[in-house]
Amino acid sequence: MSVLSTIVLAAEEAKIALIFPIWIFPLIAIVVFVGLGLVVWSFRDVANRHSQKTGGSAASGHTANH
Repeated sequence: MSVLSTIVLAAEEAKIALIFPIWIFPLIAIVVFVGLGLVVWSFRDVANRHSQKTGGSAASGHTANH
C-alpha cells in the first residue's frame, strides 16, 4: 500500500458518530446566546433604578471638598 492510501484509510476510520445532526449544534449556540442576551437585557438600568435608596450621588462618599 502506498502512503496516500494508508492516510485515506486512517482518516475514514477516525470518523465518529455525532450525538445530534450537524444542524443542531449552531441551533444550540443561538439559543444559548439569545438566553444570555435576555439575562443581560433584564439587568439594564439596575444601578439607576434604586438611586432613591442611597440618596443619589451625594451619598456615594465623593464630595467636592476632598
